[in-house]
Amino acid sequence: MKATYDNAAAHKLIGEVGAAPEMLVQILNAFVEKFSYISEEAVRQIAQELNLSRADVHGVVSFYHDHRTEPAGKRLIKICQAESCQAMGSQALTAHAVESLGVGLHETSEDGEVTLEPVYCLGNCACSPAIMIDDRVYGRVDAKRLDDLVAAMRN
Repeated sequence: MKATYDNAAAHKLIGEVGAAPEMLVQILNAFVEKFSYISEEAVRQIAQELNLSRADVHGVVSFYHDHRTEPAGKRLIKICQAESCQAMGSQALTAHAVESLGVGLHETSEDGEVTLEPVYCLGNCACSPAIMIDDRVYGRVDAKRLDDLVAAMRN
């Protein structure tokens, strides 16, 4: 379970990572790790503590796919969209996931259980198409295997 955002915890986290503008990406990564997302309040606080503009912070947040601005579901499913995985069927796999999970890319199910996200390379090109469920990578995933993994994940 991710922590609930509060200014004191955020201030402590910024200090632990290093309160310097050049540490912005690492700070944002730490925020996602601790809070699951980067809220508008977090953007304001980070900008203030690093003496950056909110636009500077928002620009970095929006550039990296892991820096989400909405809370993630309890489980996170990422489907690789890079060239190798595309050549091996990740677009069809993505369409199947969207239909079977009932959520689009960058969306979380209404029950808050699952977030579906695209990712651009999981480093598993030899076993394309690849997906990641939470922190575990799976290769050679087709629609049936995805369904089996999701069923196992929900049990």
